[in-house]
Amino acid sequence: MNTWVKVARYQMVQRLNYVTLPWAALALIFVAQWAVIAMLGMHNTQLTGVVAIYAVFLIVGAGSVAQSLPFGLALGLSRRSYYLGTLLLAVALAAVDGLALAGLQTIEGATAGWGLGMSFFRVPYLFDGPWYLTWATSFVGLTLLFVYGLWWGLIYQRWNRIGLRVFVIAQVALLLAVGLTADRFGAWPSIGQLFTDLTAPGLTGLLAVIAALLIVGGFVTMRRVRV
Repeated sequence: MNTWVKVARYQMVQRLNYVTLPWAALALIFVAQWAVIAMLGMHNTQLTGVVAIYAVFLIVGAGSVAQSLPFGLALGLSRRSYYLGTLLLAVALAAVDGLALAGLQTIEGATAGWGLGMSFFRVPYLFDGPWYLTWATSFVGLTLLFVYGLWWGLIYQRWNRIGLRVFVIAQVALLLAVGLTADRFGAWPSIGQLFTDLTAPGLTGLLAVIAALLIVGGFVTMRRVRV
């Protein structure tokens, strides 16, 4: 465990990527949208700019491997320790940033949408409940996107562009297989009903399962990564 913490601290040398960049992107979009709403008088507007921080987590997760893995292994880190330490960092960042998003949602409600009726951090269905549910969903979502990006980075590190192409094709093939199977057995109405009845906490649980599968996939890939 101590080694994992050291790996997380080693990764935090790139504070600009892990701490500053996600919030800088979110702040830029927030200010721009707030200014547009204020100038045009578009009160009570629902926006989705909060997705920016999730997109950056995906990008940062993918880039973390190329920036730190070769030097980390040169320092004597094992692949297992590197992966689990980076995962520890992802979980810690997701927990803290998710809490910050929940706090901003609360402030947004207390200020009547930043004085403009603006819904930026409160997203219907996903982030529209108590702060702790917003935190849980944000935490799981941020973790999922980071580890998904991390897996992309590992695939590229192991098999380069050919590996990425195969990775994309495999995911598309999986989706097509699921779609064809559902069509073959007439399961689309049941699938539609499942997602219609799925609550936000239920979706968070489903995303947590997907995140766990991505973590396992990344761990298996990490064992074969070359530098």
